[in-house]
Amino acid sequence: MAAEDQDIIEALGNKYNPEILDAAGEPMSAQELSEELDVPIATCYRRINELEETELLELHDRPLSDEHRRIKVYRRSVDGVTVTFRDGLTVELEQRSEIKNKLDQVWRTMADN
Repeated sequence: MAAEDQDIIEALGNKYNPEILDAAGEPMSAQELSEELDVPIATCYRRINELEETELLELHDRPLSDEHRRIKVYRRSVDGVTVTFRDGLTVELEQRSEIKNKLDQVWRTMADN
């Protein structure tokens, strides 16, 4: 099993990480994730870092908040993870489709105007 595969399995096994990935199908800030999932904010930031390190979650944008501060908005970078035990343990990632990425870019451009 590749080291990356083991890191992904460990990250998915950590409390809150699957819920964060599920919620981050749409771009969300750490504060929004924390509130929606009832996860302490410090824990939420730690879990976001773990998921970013395994490239399951990515920084999507840095918009200005109502208080005119930059906030980080995250989104999962995969649409699926498959773990297989045939012929040894393997992990396959289903990357977000290019269509979704392009639609996100169009939406950001429209929001900036």
